Formats: sequence, structure tokens, C-alpha cells
Amino acid sequence: MGKIICLMGKSSTGKDTIYKRLLEGGSPELKSIVPYTTRPVRSGEREGAEYFFTDDVGFRRLQEQKKIIESREYHTFYGLWRYFTVDDGQINEEDSYIMIGTLEAYRQLQDYFGRDRIVPVMIELDDGDRLQRALDRERQQEKPGYEEMCRRFLADSADFSTEKIREAGITRCFVNDDLVRCLQEIRKYIAAEIGCDSGGNSEGMKGEQADGDQGKSGQPGGAD
Repeated sequence: MGKIICLMGKSSTGKDTIYKRLLEGGSPELKSIVPYTTRPVRSGEREGAEYFFTDDVGFRRLQEQKKIIESREYHTFYGLWRYFTVDDGQINEEDSYIMIGTLEAYRQLQDYFGRDRIVPVMIELDDGDRLQRALDRERQQEKPGYEEMCRRFLADSADFSTEKIREAGITRCFVNDDLVRCLQEIRKYIAAEIGCDSGGNSEGMKGEQADGDQGKSGQPGGAD
């Protein structure tokens, strides 16, 4: 049976960049799971790439059909935004997958698929570095949302507290202060968890040192 790798961490720890690099090349081979959201599309996002975009009516319809695997809601500066994973045929038992989530999503995935199938990868970074990355990224948006950026930054302290991480049974974290090193460590960890050869550590890493954290998915509570 395949595994589902759940990348987690506070906002702007570099999860988007790590997620993309892990899918770009090297072993183990992982498939993506495209999540759903009710928030507006951001600059550079495409339907079915970063997310499937819908609204509350669409969410309720899927909920009535019992197709929601996990869901989270956030009372943002702009209103209620939902993020969720749907049983829409993307996931089968044979393959291994990778997705970005939160501690709440991680627990719901365990309940849905079973604890043994979900592999946690917790990303950490100094708060000062995170704040600077978040500010740099927000400035790239057509309409920067600084209020929401600040709300998310403060909410992360509670959502990813040491106590909650410990309660979730997560004992290992990966510090993303050096992208290349962090990726190497995560690749080895994932390979061991799903029983694959980790392959070349440098495979698929060209440009990582220069790119840094430029992910733009914008999921609150630790999606980017």
C-alpha cells in the first residue's frame, strides 16, 4: 500500500518550494494531490494546478456527497476561506502521494486512511526569516494582503505550537535554513518511510540555492 506524505509547518517556511522540488525529479517517485479551496485565485495560480477553486455551495455539495476527506476553515481578514481534500479519484491505494497540509489536516487524513499510511514531514524556520519571506512574497501579488499575512503569521504560533506537534506524535522536524541540505534530509526520510532507494541526493535540485522560498499557493496555517 502506498503512503501519503503530508508536508506541514508555519507559513513561509518554504513548503511550496520543497513540495515542487520533490515532485520535479529523483526517487522516491511521488504523485501530487490537488486540493480545493473557496478563496479567490491569486496571481500566477491556475485552476487544477495549485488548487481547484470553488465556493461554499460547491463545498456543501461535496460534503453532502460524503466526498470530503479533510477540511479546514479560516476566518480571514477577507472572510471565511475553506481548504479541503476531496475523494475525487486522485488517490488510489497502490501509489504514494505528497500534499501540503496542517496538523488538523494530518489528523483527519489519519482518520480517513489509517495512521500507518500517513507520513508527516514538519518544516521549521526561524520566525524572523519567515516574516521576511512572507513580506517579500506578498509584495509580488497584484493586490498585496498585508493584513491577512499578519493574521496568518500570528495564528501559526497557536496552530503549530510545540504542544500540538507533540500531541500529534510528530518527533522529527526539518529546518529549512539551507534548501539543498533540507531537501536531501527529507528525501532520505521519505525513501526510508515508503521503502524506496533515495537515489542521487542532488537529482532535481538545480537552482534551489538561488530560488529560495518563492512558493505562492497561499494556504493559511502552513501551506507555504
